[in-house]
Amino acid sequence: MSQLSTADPGVNSDRGDASRASRRRLWTWGGVVLLLAILLGQLAYSVRQESLSWDEGDHIFAGYMALKHKDHGLNPEHPPLVKMVAALPLLVMNLREPALQNRYFKTEAYLSGRDLIFANDFERIIFRARMGAALFCVLLGLVVFLTAREMFGTGAGLLALALVAFEPNLLAHGAMVTTDTGAACFLLASIYAFYRYVKAPSLGRLVLVGLAAGLFAITKHSAVLLAPMMGLLAITEIARPRAAHAQGRTRQTLGFVLAALAIVLIAAGLLWTCYGFRYQARPDGWQLNPPMVETLRGLAPHEAKAVAALAGWHLLPESYLYGLADVRAVANVWPSYVFGKVYAHGVWFYFPVSFLIKATLGMLGLLLLTAFALGARRMRFSREVLFLVLPPGLYMLVSMTSQLNIGVRHILLVFVFGCVLVAGGARALIRSDRRWTWLVAVLLLLHVASSIRAFPTSYMAYSNELWGGPSQTHKYLTDSSTDWGQQLKATKRYVDQRGIKECWFAYFVEPAIRASDYGIPCRPLPTADTGFFDLATDVPPVIEGPVLMSVSDLTGYELGSNALNPYRDFQKLTPSAVIEHGVWVFDGTFQVPEAAALSRVQKIRPLLRAGQHHAALAEAQAAVGFAPESLLALMAYGEALQRLGRRDEAHAVFEKALPLTRNMEPSAQEIWIPRIQRRIAGAAGE
Repeated sequence: MSQLSTADPGVNSDRGDASRASRRRLWTWGGVVLLLAILLGQLAYSVRQESLSWDEGDHIFAGYMALKHKDHGLNPEHPPLVKMVAALPLLVMNLREPALQNRYFKTEAYLSGRDLIFANDFERIIFRARMGAALFCVLLGLVVFLTAREMFGTGAGLLALALVAFEPNLLAHGAMVTTDTGAACFLLASIYAFYRYVKAPSLGRLVLVGLAAGLFAITKHSAVLLAPMMGLLAITEIARPRAAHAQGRTRQTLGFVLAALAIVLIAAGLLWTCYGFRYQARPDGWQLNPPMVETLRGLAPHEAKAVAALAGWHLLPESYLYGLADVRAVANVWPSYVFGKVYAHGVWFYFPVSFLIKATLGMLGLLLLTAFALGARRMRFSREVLFLVLPPGLYMLVSMTSQLNIGVRHILLVFVFGCVLVAGGARALIRSDRRWTWLVAVLLLLHVASSIRAFPTSYMAYSNELWGGPSQTHKYLTDSSTDWGQQLKATKRYVDQRGIKECWFAYFVEPAIRASDYGIPCRPLPTADTGFFDLATDVPPVIEGPVLMSVSDLTGYELGSNALNPYRDFQKLTPSAVIEHGVWVFDGTFQVPEAAALSRVQKIRPLLRAGQHHAALAEAQAAVGFAPESLLALMAYGEALQRLGRRDEAHAVFEKALPLTRNMEPSAQEIWIPRIQRRIAGAAGE
């Protein structure tokens, strides 16, 4: 009794505090596990309802061939990490592999990927690969929690994770076999690791920065932006008041330079490890198609020289450098669509507009609260804020200069950083006055409710309520922001329920993914992509419905001008049905002379390559017969005549084509008028 009565009361207090802290940790990590499980559950259920989307077959095949045959030349436009992880569950399936045909690498990867998937148990392949890719989304959620917790506290960490778990744009792409979620994950991981290193430099923390940067590098080529991001952050650290004296700044600057060298060496080592320490992209004497030198022609001279120098010295793997060059070349020529208008190139306002359309009202409200907290000095412009604003800000600025405007997924990391930042802003306001808790809770519930309304198959087409929700997104954006070929399961149900046995389908992903692969009995209509893959179609000038049409093809944006769109008359019609916000259905009889002409035009390129100039001329004459005012038909006709040496006739045809450009958008005229003038000069022998 005496021992009990004389015990130090502080011991019991310490034990009680430790017990309460233990319970708090248990509840915290229980909440983290629950939110991550909710995130994974939504991903798994939603992708079960969706068909294979645009790039997934390409990535799955490339990852599978990289793992099994060490071939990194089938999809070099993206580094291999996500693809290989997604393909890991396929190695035990004993799949029948298509024979490689040494085609243009994108044709080879897309079409062979399709054949690999649909010649086997495609449902199992797709789901397994998607769940492999979903691991990066779950890891991203964990990194978001850890970042927000360390920067702003446990409550902020849980709030940030809750925002991520119900972020519609992340749910749209988090389980797709693409690189965007992985890139967002490893950029945040890199910045978080660098933040921890800056706070308390150590060898272990420096190694973690290098590893995170290396993982980003083998996920997406945008990792090249890490250098300027970390450079800017280092400058802000050097400029901080505590490093005011020259000696301190000099020592700190030298420390950052040495750290940068170490990060580059670690990241480069991880990059080479992923490629098996082999420079050549392909094994067994296979070569990239087309060769590197041809891909470099699409770059600016200084870019081409830099990549060529790196390749000449074998400083980075061939596949990585080739992909970097290809991504830059493609970004220079891709058309875009925003607010119902087609542009022949990218536009600077695409990504800011996309963010405003695709962010939930709850997230936008929390961003406004955070701006208020900063302006009212409830939240300081601290190191944490700079680390969360500068990297996505720089990324957004670079994206705005890019010509590749094909979906909000390319700025997915902006949403992710935003979740951490607004969690910090909410925490700062609540600490200043607990009454802010109610507004933060309302905005969080608004965010969650808007996301739940999009469950399970409206995430891709998601837009917030101010823009009309997913059913109206097609008015403002297209491609992977609305319709990415994910609706074939729903389309199959639609045609089966109505007993449709014959139909026409202008399908965005044909023939990289065929409607017939899902049992849809429609004949293909010509699109920009049937032309890219040389898919021959035969379309009469009058067709009987039902006519199904992907909204991306309805816009005609991939052709670079609505004046070239053979389906622009359908834009004036009211569809009989809309399938999952992305496939329009039209019933009736329709005049489609420009589609009939385009189906002939797309047969001409393979014929000319094969030297069958007379057959090409016959197809061109048929195309002009269907649509005498079709610019594409006239250009094909003129080229066929020119190949046959009939220059005067070709000159006359090109002269007839030139006035048709007056119906084009200004951005398209900038491309087409010089192009036609060059053809006129060539036909005249100038």
